Amino acid sequence: MASTIDTLSSLANQSTSTVAKTDASSGDFSKILQDSIEEINDSQVKGDKAMADLATGEVKDLHQAAIAINKAEMSMKMMLEIRNKALSAYREISKTQI
Repeated sequence: MASTIDTLSSLANQSTSTVAKTDASSGDFSKILQDSIEEINDSQVKGDKAMADLATGEVKDLHQAAIAINKAEMSMKMMLEIRNKALSAYREISKTQI
C-alpha cells in the first residue's frame, strides 16, 4: 500500500513538473498533450525493458526493475482515467441543448 502511495505521489510530481516545464504563455494544448504522451511512452518502454531483463535474468537491481514496471503501469492507468474523464465530459457537453 505504501509503495502505491509513493508511486502515485511520484507520478503527481512528474505530471506537475511536466506542466511546469511547458511555457504557460504559449497555451498550446496539443504541445502539452504530446509531451505527456511521450513521457508515458518512455515509461512504458522502460517498463517493457525491465520486464524483458527480468525474463532473461539480466536484471541488475530487482528493486529498480519493479519500480519501473509499477511506474509504467500507474502512468498508463492514469492516462486511461484522464481519457475516460475527458470523453465523459465531452458526452455531457454534447448532450446539452443550445
